[in-house]
Amino acid sequence: MLKWWQERVVYQIWPRSFQDSNGDGIGDLQGIIAHLDELKDLGVGVIWLSPVYPSPNVDFGYDISDYKGINPELGTMADMEELLAEAEKREIKIVMDLVINHTSDQHAWFQSSRDKDSPYRDYYIWRPGKNGKPPNNWSSFFGGPAWTYDERRGEYYLHLFAPNQPDLNYYNPKVMAEVKDVMRFWLDKGVAGFRCDVINIIYKSSLADGRRRFALLGLEHYLSQEGCHKILRELRREVLSQYDCFTVGETVFITPQMARDFTLPEREELDMVFAFEHMETDQYLVKWFKRRFQAGRFARSITKWQTAVPWNANYLENHDQPRSVSRFGHDGEYWEKSAKLLCTLLLTLRGTPFIYQGQEIGMTNFDFTRMEQLKDVESHNIYRIAKGLGFPPSLRWRLIKATSRDNARTPMQWNSGPNAGFTTGTPWLGVNKNHVKINMESQMRDPNSIRNFYRKMIALRAGSDVLKSGDFTAVEIAKDLFVYRRTKEGSSLLVLLNFSTRAVTAAYRGELVVSNYDRTDYDGRLQPYEAVVLEES
Repeated sequence: MLKWWQERVVYQIWPRSFQDSNGDGIGDLQGIIAHLDELKDLGVGVIWLSPVYPSPNVDFGYDISDYKGINPELGTMADMEELLAEAEKREIKIVMDLVINHTSDQHAWFQSSRDKDSPYRDYYIWRPGKNGKPPNNWSSFFGGPAWTYDERRGEYYLHLFAPNQPDLNYYNPKVMAEVKDVMRFWLDKGVAGFRCDVINIIYKSSLADGRRRFALLGLEHYLSQEGCHKILRELRREVLSQYDCFTVGETVFITPQMARDFTLPEREELDMVFAFEHMETDQYLVKWFKRRFQAGRFARSITKWQTAVPWNANYLENHDQPRSVSRFGHDGEYWEKSAKLLCTLLLTLRGTPFIYQGQEIGMTNFDFTRMEQLKDVESHNIYRIAKGLGFPPSLRWRLIKATSRDNARTPMQWNSGPNAGFTTGTPWLGVNKNHVKINMESQMRDPNSIRNFYRKMIALRAGSDVLKSGDFTAVEIAKDLFVYRRTKEGSSLLVLLNFSTRAVTAAYRGELVVSNYDRTDYDGRLQPYEAVVLEES
């Protein structure tokens, strides 16, 4: 029997860019409340909120300065409680981001830990330098060294991300006690679970130098360590098992076997994980060096995970990734068709579907023209490093434009009016000019819109045991063609996807269930960017 989190569709909200209710240019909790009815109509059963905690916003919420508060820019605790209550009325559950690898350097714990005599002195990973240099050669995910020297303490602290995001020390049992307390605080308020940020790197087995064969120096000392598994089992046993909730882990550099180790029910750790392999099929080594998207590579990766892991967290975009229609589809002539194709893919795979805000209307990558328009700390770090390496300006900008996290963070496009209806003030990040064409208001009115196709596909999944829990089998994978079958107890659905601008022959038979083209039956030929679902007899 399926759990509730396996049957529902999850909708991710990045609050800062969703809807501003008070004209300050920043999305907020009241803005989310105002759109709950539309999310209910879409068929959403769970909302995942990216961080809403107090934060200096170096990494826009992923640098938390108080785990038990609400960022004043986004609202108040009363607003959060209202959101939980209003969502419950609509049978929508709320899941929060749990960021426990690191905090902000403005968190009271870190500020106290800078004093060697403080009771918080071992909440973080502090070490003396070596001959005036950092304790080891580790590099950070955001570029540059993973250590920063603190004059007050007279030592270096570890940060796998920005220098303003010091890593917590899980060798200290007090840190574990604090994390459990935070989790209970939110679960007692009615939160239905957590998306666990970079959860498979929270435990550092060693602080030895990293080997040069890894893209990130030091990775072998903290990636998916046994200590991480022990932490997750303890959190499950002592906290999560006492609530009807679920956890999904963001897990970097993970293999299917690692995913099984985190998610097999008998291990009692996480319920599912976000893997990245399919999101890496259009890159060379690191995400900043893109190669041409090839649907065959993409499909083989998806198939690998669909067959190797019992239950997947399926997604095509999020707050850290470029827009899927610009990346895996065609955001020009075939914008609508390819957005609907990607919708069909997402809603017919085995696992829990995660939709990111704006994906349901086919929002595209940003239209910025210069670095000054970007806010993302990672993008600015990479641009600076590329400049230092002598990359010409045009290449530096091409890298950023294709991959920057700000592609997904431009404000939600609600209508064709000023600032896309996101705010009456000045938006914190620029609005894409294509909002005059791509916006929620126009798509709500159009029965054939991308948004209403998402609504149709979500309803199809909700009413189909085959799609919700059937087996997955790849049938055909070619350069531009992906065909797979979902089966359960004698029933079978065949999904055909053409990732190209030309028509292709795909000679399969069945009764047409859905197509993103206006057709009443299937004739064995797929049109450009056509998605077809057939019921096989």
